[in-house]
Amino acid sequence: MKEFNALMLDYNEKELIEPKIKRITKDQLSDGDVLIKVAYSSINYKDALATNPKSGVVRSYPIIPGIDLSGIIVESGDSQFKIGQEVLVTGYKTGVAHSGGFSEYAQVPNEWIVPIPGGMSLKDVMTLGTAGLTAALAVNAIERQGLRQKNDASILVTGASGGVGSIAISILKTLGYNNITALTRKKETAKDFFNSLGLTKVLSPEEFTPDKIKPLMAQNFDYVIDTVGGKQLEAIIPQISYDGSIALCGNAGGIKFETTVLPHILRGVSILGIDSVNISFEKRLYIWNRLATDMHPDNLECIISDTVSLSDLVPAFNKLLQGEMTGRYLVNVTK
Repeated sequence: MKEFNALMLDYNEKELIEPKIKRITKDQLSDGDVLIKVAYSSINYKDALATNPKSGVVRSYPIIPGIDLSGIIVESGDSQFKIGQEVLVTGYKTGVAHSGGFSEYAQVPNEWIVPIPGGMSLKDVMTLGTAGLTAALAVNAIERQGLRQKNDASILVTGASGGVGSIAISILKTLGYNNITALTRKKETAKDFFNSLGLTKVLSPEEFTPDKIKPLMAQNFDYVIDTVGGKQLEAIIPQISYDGSIALCGNAGGIKFETTVLPHILRGVSILGIDSVNISFEKRLYIWNRLATDMHPDNLECIISDTVSLSDLVPAFNKLLQGEMTGRYLVNVTK
């Protein structure tokens, strides 16, 4: 292996970040104990944001983005990982401070690596990727807050056409929770997609948000998985039922919102923060094993909007940033 392809983000002569496919060598990768021949990656919102230096996602350029990857080990400096073993990497510093998955090869520390769970393929785990891990963590969190004892609980999922939202819905339905309401700006434009997920209750923000938001409103939802954040939360939290919970796992709508203590001290509403980047290896392995078993979405293929190659990444980034996509982009690095 001499030279191989990678998408590189770097400043051009106009001091703008310019993504380019480049031929690079192994010594241009970040340091790591294990070298992986990458088979698949996926596109997450953070990957698209990495093309904008003002987003703060990447602190130093040049960098190979891609926060997810799956592939086969070709060199290992750690006895617990064998040449030929199928593995995946998500989160940590991958693709933001360490060369990532949009490359034919990746070199990473051994402690970032998760063996592919039994029954799953390299393609399966990247169909899910960070979005799937985040969705599963959110579902697991609300299950621990009492969802398991309430099969008929009313659940709201925001950003339902996106990767995390759509996978969360699929996981919930696979687990037998069917009283799900989707909140999305794409109620009309993504009808076929929502039908493929088996959704019957879909609301737009205009339908959902009252003219006047009160500190406490009708108790419409037992649990919420919120992938959007921002001001929309101001209308959601007052509608959560007594002893209910909201799992916060996204900020596409912004990082700020205003609320009161009343839903929390009068209704016992809990806010659950969901992080998929720096969770412990033990929890990461537990959730991936659940994604391979009881949480494995029945309609996994429906989540993929398109499969793209490295050369297709830039148009895909633009589509994602403009809010024009539904589901997930799978990246076939070998195409």
